[in-house]
Amino acid sequence: MEVTVYIVRCSDNSYYTGLTKQNIEARIWEHNAGICDGYTRSRRPVELVFTETYNYMWDAIARERQIKGWSRVKKEALIRLDYEGLPALAKSHSR
Repeated sequence: MEVTVYIVRCSDNSYYTGLTKQNIEARIWEHNAGICDGYTRSRRPVELVFTETYNYMWDAIARERQIKGWSRVKKEALIRLDYEGLPALAKSHSR
């Protein structure tokens, strides 16, 4: 079973991180159609800006939680695929 962790940019320029077992295009359509209750419903339309796919649900859940705890700047580095720059953006490094 494949699970996709994704980040969308909302109309207010905020980011939402989620995960889905379904086709990612279908999930983004649900967000934009207002089918998904919650954070994105009042911030439509959303634009898909990042995805990662996992074979195990637990791995995807762990990654989603990790990303949700990150700062906006660190999420933007991930979106740019700047993996080398991520460690420097850790909260412990910015204090």
